[in-house]
Amino acid sequence: MGNGVVTPQTTVRPQTERPRLYKVILLNDDYTPRDFVVAVLKAVFRMNGDKAYGVMMTAHQLGACFIAAYTKDVAESKATEGTEAGRREGYPLMFTTEPEE
Repeated sequence: MGNGVVTPQTTVRPQTERPRLYKVILLNDDYTPRDFVVAVLKAVFRMNGDKAYGVMMTAHQLGACFIAAYTKDVAESKATEGTEAGRREGYPLMFTTEPEE
């Protein structure tokens, strides 16, 4: 039987890197109604009314506004969902993604 000494098993776990995040950005246009943009921000990005209005106004004034950062798949999915919501209503509403620095 052995000497009665138990050696613990050690498992080496690889360092998991935090996945790179992607920013979702709302681009301003001159045609999509403000109320519609706010409604999409509330529905797709789960913002409350005040936050959605602030994001919409920032994009209106500056041409674009950062919304949030997500993993790549989620960011692209939300950007597509928001853009397609506009397309269904005939608006050029546009969300885009870009990697965080």
